Formats: sequence, structure tokens, C-alpha cells
Amino acid sequence: MNPDSDDVFHYVYILRSKKNGQWYTGYTTNLRKRLKEHNDGTNTSWTKERGPFELIYFEAYKHPQDARSREKQLKSGPGKRYARERMKRFLSLSG
Repeated sequence: MNPDSDDVFHYVYILRSKKNGQWYTGYTTNLRKRLKEHNDGTNTSWTKERGPFELIYFEAYKHPQDARSREKQLKSGPGKRYARERMKRFLSLSG
């Protein structure tokens, strides 16, 4: 599949470590493959020793620049607060 094709989505995702509850925000064009890589400890350094992970949130975008911009926003202080507040409604989380 051509990465510039109209049927490719660009995903921004949030994982939660089952080991320590920490969150990780990332970007990919293949969500299933990327989750497997995080859980296998391949192609990533931050998540290597913190897995296994569960996918707790994602957003899909048609344009990569939109997804990259959203990833950056979700990694900022206000973005992290937004995500935590949004997830509180759906997950059993503390503060």
C-alpha cells in the first residue's frame, strides 16, 4: 500500500503500561503492528522495559501533518491533562 494513498490513516495513540500504569503517546500508520512492537520491546527505547501495554485511546487522521501536530499537542502539559480528563470517564484511573 502506498503511504500517500487515500486509504492510509495516520494514528495518534495512547498506551498504558500494565506494569506501572504509565502512559505513552505515539504516532503510526499501522496501529496493530506498532502495538505489537511496543509489547515485544522492538523498535522503541522508552517502552522496552515498561510493557506489556494496552491501547487505551487513538485518533485517526487522513494527513500525516495533522497526526504529528496532534501527537505533539497530546505530549504537552495541557494535552496530557486533556487526555487524562477524557480517559477518566472510560478507565479506572487515579488523578
